[in-house]
Amino acid sequence: MPESTLLVFGADPRPRLDRLTGRARIVLSDEQSLPRLLPTADALLVWDFTSDAVRAAWPGEGRRPRWVHTASAGVDRLLCPELVASDTVLTNARGVFEQPIAEYVAGLVVAMAKDFPGTWELQRQRRWKHRETTRLAGTGAVVVGSGPIGRAITRTLTALGVRVDLVGRTERTADPEVGRVHDSRALAGLLPSADWVVCAAPLTEDTEGMFDAPAFARMKPTARFINVGRGPLVVQKDLVDALLRRTIAGAALDVFETEPLAADSRLWDVPGLLVSPHMSGDTVGWRDALAEQFMDNFDRWAAGEPLFNVVDKRLGYVPVP
Repeated sequence: MPESTLLVFGADPRPRLDRLTGRARIVLSDEQSLPRLLPTADALLVWDFTSDAVRAAWPGEGRRPRWVHTASAGVDRLLCPELVASDTVLTNARGVFEQPIAEYVAGLVVAMAKDFPGTWELQRQRRWKHRETTRLAGTGAVVVGSGPIGRAITRTLTALGVRVDLVGRTERTADPEVGRVHDSRALAGLLPSADWVVCAAPLTEDTEGMFDAPAFARMKPTARFINVGRGPLVVQKDLVDALLRRTIAGAALDVFETEPLAADSRLWDVPGLLVSPHMSGDTVGWRDALAEQFMDNFDRWAAGEPLFNVVDKRLGYVPVP
């Protein structure tokens, strides 16, 4: 096929796309130039997946990219009615972040079960204080989100001896990988027995605000909550209230309603809350892995072959087969 125009949005740092030299005309854009350049592109690589600029600039009529790839698992920052209704194919970075996020969640679970934060604080105070911690094997977790990330979390926690109930959009009674997937209606009944509640769901109209005051009230006082999905899945003020009232024992947030988290946010100081800056999937070399994945998919696109990781734009994620 003739040389295509590839528009790269948010190239700081610039992705390494050496394999595309001579095969695509690569044009870099930022938020200011994006509306002007979008109609000139055959394909769009959303390298800055933290921005809402693509959704705001997407052309309603006329020429538009035939393919959009985002270097993230979630696509909520991209989807707008015009993009959903268009014939543009949308793909995501499924396959890059799953295991790193699962390892991060496992690290949080171990750290909270063994009270590592307490140990580090006592060390800072030079205090010798013996304590008893929680045995992880035999505890129970509810993982919300049955996509690749939720499944990787389930496998990793299971390897630690944790019993896991996986919750997804629809029920599967004979899933080949995890055995059973509960549908979302079962969540309320699963929360009261969970020691660990992990949110790894995509952000959609149905999931926004799903963890609110009633959800936290269903959890037992010793439960811990972890969110590695999207910030708006949690009503943050309700989580703060649950921690202050000791409705639950602790929480860890890697994603937030507004990012970056403001320096004056009260979340920094909430007792029992661990804050991290949306880094659960970011391991050494992750940007190069994202670039390689995109170039592999570009090869397929240029050859007219089916693309990997095609998002169902109406659902907002890549369906699990």
